[in-house]
Amino acid sequence: MNVDDAVRDLPASDSPVTADSDSPVTAVSDSPLIRAARGLRPQRRPVWFMRQAGRSLPEYRKLRADVGMLAACFNPELVCEITLQPVRRHDVDAAILFSDIVVPLQAAGIDLDIVAGVGPVIAHPVRTAADVDALPRLQPDEVGAIGRAVRLLTAELGGTPLIGFAGAPFTLASYLVEGGPSKHHERTKALMYSDPQAWHRLMGALADITTTFLKVQLEAGVAAVQLFDSWAGTLSLADYTQFVLPHSTRVFAEVEAAGVPRIHFGVGTGELLGAMSSAGADVVGVDWRVPLVEAARRVGAGKALQGNLDPAVLFAGPAVVEERVRRVVADADAAIAAGAIGHIFNLGHGVMPDTDPGVLTAAVELVHSL
Repeated sequence: MNVDDAVRDLPASDSPVTADSDSPVTAVSDSPLIRAARGLRPQRRPVWFMRQAGRSLPEYRKLRADVGMLAACFNPELVCEITLQPVRRHDVDAAILFSDIVVPLQAAGIDLDIVAGVGPVIAHPVRTAADVDALPRLQPDEVGAIGRAVRLLTAELGGTPLIGFAGAPFTLASYLVEGGPSKHHERTKALMYSDPQAWHRLMGALADITTTFLKVQLEAGVAAVQLFDSWAGTLSLADYTQFVLPHSTRVFAEVEAAGVPRIHFGVGTGELLGAMSSAGADVVGVDWRVPLVEAARRVGAGKALQGNLDPAVLFAGPAVVEERVRRVVADADAAIAAGAIGHIFNLGHGVMPDTDPGVLTAAVELVHSL
């Protein structure tokens, strides 16, 4: 099945509007997720899952059977359908745009592919100052398909918020320098330490690309944005503060005028939570390694928290899932008492491919009941 065949086979629209309002914009602004992010009392505790759209859903696997990842990401109709699938199935309180963090890099002209079972692979890694200076810049029209997908989605979602996202400069840099996924990020750190000037030029260029990508999504109508710094947890606090924080701060500052909640998330970033909070996000995502009440202390007052059920818990059976969900909710309530302004229930990382979708649906129902 090619992309055109996949799009032709899409089901008829079944818009999952979740709020009664004369205006979808008003409904979105009054939705549980947006209220929680802004420190207002939501009608119910909002819940969504990172990677909720994707390989855990049989309807997704059927749709993507013969369609490459990047081809899917640049097809607005396919992006719309895939993004809607978990909203229909799970009754989550937000959709997150189906895309990939390397989409803006590929759109800008960087030669890369997403290889099944491997991840993003860069044809010509960035290893020298000359490589950095040769990087292309992203023009908004190069990701026009993503803007069209956002407009399709906002029309379908009604009062359900759509979260846009982008990869943070450091995580994008790690893929570019390593040439693909890496456990130790040795080449990335080597460039960072050995040539700080080239490193900051690289991070500045990637901050520009990230900002452009987010602004296209914001102008098309996303209701919130999340900046994924997936690999920031490989850094010490001192290195993060010197080599990464200024560039993430600039990204958040560049999109502040849009007036939507901004979420910041990384994996293994317990020691960095305070610094990540200072970058300017309204909501700080927390992985499963740090209890939310402790995260509230590290993040500081005045921020909402997002998280933080361990994705592996979803494989442990109904009784364990229920006990752990209740534990996260109780911990979040303690975090709010300690100064956090709100809580958005999520996993501490993305949904694993072999997760039973029924377990996710049951978890959403439980969170809403609490």
